[in-house]
Parts: sequence; C-alpha cells; structure tokens
Amino acid sequence: MRHRYDTRGLILARANAGEANALVSVLTRDLGVVRARAQGTRRSGAKLAPALATFAESELTLVRGKEGWRITGAVLVDPWFSRLSDRDARERAGRVGALVLRLVAGESPEGTLYPVLRAFFEALATLPADTRDAAEVLAALYVLAALGSDDSPLPDEHSLFASSAIARVGAQREAYVARVNRGIAASGL
Repeated sequence: MRHRYDTRGLILARANAGEANALVSVLTRDLGVVRARAQGTRRSGAKLAPALATFAESELTLVRGKEGWRITGAVLVDPWFSRLSDRDARERAGRVGALVLRLVAGESPEGTLYPVLRAFFEALATLPADTRDAAEVLAALYVLAALGSDDSPLPDEHSLFASSAIARVGAQREAYVARVNRGIAASGL
C-alpha cells in the first residue's frame, strides 16, 4: 500500500498529458514543488478539474508511485485565477510562478516559498494596479532569498507585502531589479 500525503498546494502550471490527463506542477506547503499526474481531469464534468486549474489553491491528496506522483484527490480552497481580476495580475503571477518552477529543481520541503507565493497572490488581488510592478519585484526577491540566491537584507516588515515595503521597492526599482537579476545569475539557471 502506498502512503498518501495530504497537503495544501498552489497550482503553478498545468500541461496536457494524453487524451484526458494533465501534468500539474504544484507548490505544496509540506513537500515543496511536486510535478504530478492527474487522471481524467480534462474530461467534461471531471470532479478534480476546478481544484487543479492554474493558480488554484487546493487541499490535495498525493500518492507516490513507481512513475512519480499522482493526484488522487483535490478540494478547491481559493480560486486565485478568478480573484486575480485582470490580465496584468495573472501575467505577474505567472512570471513569479515560472521563476519558482525554474529555480526549484526537484522536491524539497522548502517551507518559505509557499507563504511567499500565497501572500503575493493576495497582494495582486488587493493592491492597486500601479503597485503591482513593485510587488512582483519584491516577490522575486523573496523567492531568491528563500532559495539562497540573495543574501542582502530584505525589507523588515510585519507583512511580506506591506505598503511601506512596496513603496521602498517602487522608489528604488532599478536597484532591486538588479539584485533580482544578480540572484538569478547566481543560481546558474
């Protein structure tokens, strides 16, 4: 009998696999980034489909098999795709999600990435549109710091995306973007 893992996750990417299946990249709270197969999710009326949509936050049941991870259960917690109201917010979420997928090579229980991405999605859903650029730069910086590719001081705030931190990043955007670029280059990817 294979062990079941119950965890919460953010769906960062989804690709078709065969006629009715999908390959899903999930940032989980407990296991880090997991790439898993979800069977039958592309069929009409599939129960798991809404919980495995891009940018969905879901309670997942995962099983590790001979050929990798499989998602056997999923319950939608928060549909971030619909809460990210416009194309700009979704594109920014996609870029930071792609950065995570690019920099995290395999599964590792990196506990700081999940709260960063969740807080970033919340910020994109609630912040004014003119502050989203600074929030995206700050999110990329937090991701790089969590993965050890940036060791400079981060904004010391009570909240990851506090308005004072976003204002500081917005005022010194060029310096922060240069820091992000150095961190990506330091990662070697």
